[in-house]
Amino acid sequence: MSDGPNLLNDMNARSREVFQRIVESYLETGDPVGSRTLTRSLSEQVSAATIRNVMQDLEYLGLLNSPHVSAGRIPTQQGLRMFVDGLLEVGDLPADERKKIEAELGDTDEGVESMLDRVGHALSGLTHGASLVLTPKHEAPIKHIEFVSLAADRALAVLVFSDGNVENRVFSPPPGLTPSAMREAANYLNSIAEGLTISALQQHVRTDIDKRRKEIDDLSGDLIEAGIAIWDSKGTSDERLIVRGRANLLDEAEGSDDLDRIRSLFDDLERKRDIAEFLDLTEEGEGVRIFIGSENKLFSLSGSSLVVSPYMNADRKVIGAVGVIGPTRLNYGRIVPIVDYTAQLVGKIISGGGK
Repeated sequence: MSDGPNLLNDMNARSREVFQRIVESYLETGDPVGSRTLTRSLSEQVSAATIRNVMQDLEYLGLLNSPHVSAGRIPTQQGLRMFVDGLLEVGDLPADERKKIEAELGDTDEGVESMLDRVGHALSGLTHGASLVLTPKHEAPIKHIEFVSLAADRALAVLVFSDGNVENRVFSPPPGLTPSAMREAANYLNSIAEGLTISALQQHVRTDIDKRRKEIDDLSGDLIEAGIAIWDSKGTSDERLIVRGRANLLDEAEGSDDLDRIRSLFDDLERKRDIAEFLDLTEEGEGVRIFIGSENKLFSLSGSSLVVSPYMNADRKVIGAVGVIGPTRLNYGRIVPIVDYTAQLVGKIISGGGK
């Protein structure tokens, strides 16, 4: 079978219009669409029998199916994908919705984390879905690093950044660590860390320790590598997933199977399972991406769609993402510009450009 765009190009005008009307009606109502309903909305006058033949052809192509014993049709996941890629009309975001988003983001004097909390609230409120916001890693230059012993098997790494932020991480130091080794490790890091971001420091340390292994006490070297490695870990507090609007999805559920899928979705999210993949999804290109049903492996669940867009810093580097998740019959044409505008606004604010 040919792919979506080619399949759409191969259709005649009648088949394309029948397909488009069925998908648009399904996205609006969630109900199967029958041939008699279509006779009242098509641009040309054709019989219900003719429309049924077209619907059967579209079903054979894998674009429609018949739920239960209904005579009507709904789009398949493949059909929704083809509609989104080839027929979806995305308009400009209305001025009133722009103002709502801007007002929700509010005063940024409270800090980026507070602003991103409000982003999730704004998205779930406007779209009536669940919102997802992946917060950025802290990439300000480092000012000072300290290691503090908490117990024989636990230590605290303290990072002070040039912008005044402080991050604390508990980790397991190498066995047999001495106070002098801890001081030596901190002194070494402070001698090279100032002005470097954490990612730049990680690269510097790995190279430098290999070169200077003989000069650095083995335990100090192990401590440095263990302490730095904790900032590599995915899904920790420097990469926070904010979820809002769980009740919106539960309200959309029509049966026990839907409820079970939604509970499974939120269980995955609350455990931050594969959280790094959420950002990876956005890095293949700028702009909004749409994942329909099982295309979205992050949630390992069919029956939901994700509309997601990255936001970037002043260097055009992807540092986080915002998105909306809901049933596959999301109003894509409305939600895409909401997600797109929100991501652009967040990137602008984080980059210091204001609103």
